[in-house]
Amino acid sequence: MSVQESWFIARARRRFAMTRECSLLLPRVCAALADPRQPGSDDTCLEKLLDWFRDLTQFDPTVSLVQDNPCLTEFIASVLALPEPSASILSFTLRLAGILAASENRFQHLQEKLLVRLFGRDGPLNSAVWEDASVRSGWVEGVHSMMHHQPALHFLCNGGGIDVIFTLQGDPSLFVASAASQLLVHMLTLSVESETTKPLSTKDCDWPACAQMIIKRIEDSLQSSSASHIEQSLKLLTSLFGSCRATWTEVLWLGIAKQIESFLTEETVQAQHMLANLLLNMAWSPVFCDTEGSFWALVTSALEHLTPVQAGPLAVGILRLYKCPQDVRIQALTVLLQPMDCILRAASQPLEYAGLLDESVSDPITVESLLSSKSSCASLLCQTLAHLEELLSLIRLPVDLPYTSLLRFLMTILQFCNGFLSPASPLGSTISRILINCFRVQRSALDVLAALSERKGCDTLIGSLFDVLLAYLESPNTSPTVLKKTFQATSKWLVRLQELSCSNSQWQQTEKILQDVLLVLQKRLCSPCWEVRDSSLEFLTVLIKCLRDQDEFRQSLLSSEVPRLTENLLEDPESYVRASAVTAVGHLAFITYFAPESPVIGNQYNKENTVAKLQEILSTDPEGFPRRAVISIFTKWLRQGCTGQLEDTEKFVSRVIQTVEHDLDWEVRLGGLELVEVFCSQTICQLGLPKCPYAPVSSAVTSSIHQNESLQIFCRAKLFSFLFQSLCDCDKPVGQRACDILLGLRGNFYPISTLKDSQGTEDSPAGHGIAWLQRTLRQGSLAQNFPTDGGNGVDFQDPESMMLALGTIDLEELHDELNKSSDHVEKSPQSLLQDILATGGTIEENEADCY
Repeated sequence: MSVQESWFIARARRRFAMTRECSLLLPRVCAALADPRQPGSDDTCLEKLLDWFRDLTQFDPTVSLVQDNPCLTEFIASVLALPEPSASILSFTLRLAGILAASENRFQHLQEKLLVRLFGRDGPLNSAVWEDASVRSGWVEGVHSMMHHQPALHFLCNGGGIDVIFTLQGDPSLFVASAASQLLVHMLTLSVESETTKPLSTKDCDWPACAQMIIKRIEDSLQSSSASHIEQSLKLLTSLFGSCRATWTEVLWLGIAKQIESFLTEETVQAQHMLANLLLNMAWSPVFCDTEGSFWALVTSALEHLTPVQAGPLAVGILRLYKCPQDVRIQALTVLLQPMDCILRAASQPLEYAGLLDESVSDPITVESLLSSKSSCASLLCQTLAHLEELLSLIRLPVDLPYTSLLRFLMTILQFCNGFLSPASPLGSTISRILINCFRVQRSALDVLAALSERKGCDTLIGSLFDVLLAYLESPNTSPTVLKKTFQATSKWLVRLQELSCSNSQWQQTEKILQDVLLVLQKRLCSPCWEVRDSSLEFLTVLIKCLRDQDEFRQSLLSSEVPRLTENLLEDPESYVRASAVTAVGHLAFITYFAPESPVIGNQYNKENTVAKLQEILSTDPEGFPRRAVISIFTKWLRQGCTGQLEDTEKFVSRVIQTVEHDLDWEVRLGGLELVEVFCSQTICQLGLPKCPYAPVSSAVTSSIHQNESLQIFCRAKLFSFLFQSLCDCDKPVGQRACDILLGLRGNFYPISTLKDSQGTEDSPAGHGIAWLQRTLRQGSLAQNFPTDGGNGVDFQDPESMMLALGTIDLEELHDELNKSSDHVEKSPQSLLQDILATGGTIEENEADCY
């Protein structure tokens, strides 16, 4: 162990050591918990108590904790002595004992008297309370906690615990069953990795005793006729191969591989649905992915024999692998594309479509029958679409997808769903009837379509694609959620269209599509459905963000009715729509008012009118969403230098913060602070102050002039009153942000060496006011009637006073206080123990005559 590691462990032991106050309270707490006459403690308190014991034992493996606190073993013994202990206390006791026994020293101390009675055959296993799932869960968790050393492993294996855990794998409580499976994985790994001294072979005698017991039970379960036992062992193996990458897992696999392979072909055993996850976890393991032969042959067999629904997750998982035999990858891609191929065949005229796939992995009739069934068609397509979207989301694809065919497939699916395609084939007609107005498939297809826009190779179909998208945008039958997805896909493909038109000069096609989209958008902005109006505004905002630098887009947009309709929606009765309208109008301003050569007539008047409308919303809108949107837009304008010269910006910021400082919505106040932070940063940069407090100043005189000028600007804008008032805000994020800004300002105005001592400044009138301010700030959100008008001798608009405040107030102390969790006192172990005692009260109090 290195010196640094030793220091860390010693420090952690000191940090988590039990305090004297806690050691005095603990015996009373243990007595209260073990007393059946006391009311049951809150489960949350018991969980926190266990967390505390985990901290106490994590860095201290010695026996001192149980020796110095005999009340712990007395508590366990008292609970075991109860004829009918409560389920919650017994579960707590089992888990506590497991935590204490996690180190070998404490395990030896506890084993003789207590552990056998807790976890052995004579413990809760054979009592009526075992029927309670919380007790079984406590038993499993307690065993798992202690399973860190060989003595605990042998104790459980020799005491019949393996049988109990295998039985619990089939527990009616899914939580208990899952925990039991995880425990077996942990025990098998611990046994093999702590008890073997040479590489393992397939002979039983080479496995350690405990591992051999577990493996024998797994093999017996796999060979049994019980479907539940087979399923439990497959889950266990799936978890094992997913978490353990050791070479011995291959030895284990070689002993069970033939039995697993038989599940693919035996119709009497319905275990196929479990195999995909098992094989996929193995494929990700370097132990198996590098091997040629038997494992990949089994994967190939699984892709062939599993149903399309079962094989889909396995296929997409294989396609994500970079280490995989090429023939297996091709087969996985074929499985994934089979539904797509079937749809394209069904939608085409006879002999028109040659087919996407040269050959199928599984019988095409199987896929056709699934797509012809109303109960399975949508599910299979949604699964296929989800897998395609997963692959398209990868930055680097290990496999080449047929993007043109994929786009044609998506267009076909969308046309099936809205009834715009009437296929000639019987299969196509059946699928079309099933999919008509199927929102699930529409949403999934549009998600994949949006992801596909970033891939090259679909340019030849882009005109037909926009025909499909415009049909969805125009159709009154398009649901609001599908319309939102259509808007998202359309925005991405419009960006792609612009890129293509720049490279191949197809301006006329681009202009026509833009005009058609904006014409539909005008209608949707007038929809009686507020969700449609809202998603239309969001779509407009995205378009402006992506295309505002394109002349064709700006001209098409400004020649339409969209800007006027958008501004009208600032008065929409629905607050979500008003918020989206604010955001859209704010982004429109980058084209209409803030562009270098704005084409809008009456530009200055319109700009002032829009700013006035937004400020009115910030002041008067009864809902928080529009006001948040306004402060966000104002900050964006300021960040991008759209608010004019410094003097105009100062007046603008001053008006805004005087409005938001009284807002009841803390997110609006927080947005105001972000505006202040941007303004401060820009002002300091424009006036030439060094960003770094340690940077050398070229001229002390110049620096002083710039410093005074910036302070005067901040004071005139009434920034400091807003910042210091925000330190006492009842919502902590506001106070934290204000403190960060003040610390940043101090760093710009004060080198570290020149910070003043607050005690030496109280003699002056200004210093007296600053001392009062510091005392008030220490009260935090409890401060009452915080004055911002010069009361108590603090003039927030006086540069000299504010310079003194920045230099003397202990902002670091305030920062630490603001960053403490709100329950840092209540979370202490001492407070927890006191809460448990207070909840239980005393025996005398509980026995008091209620009459």
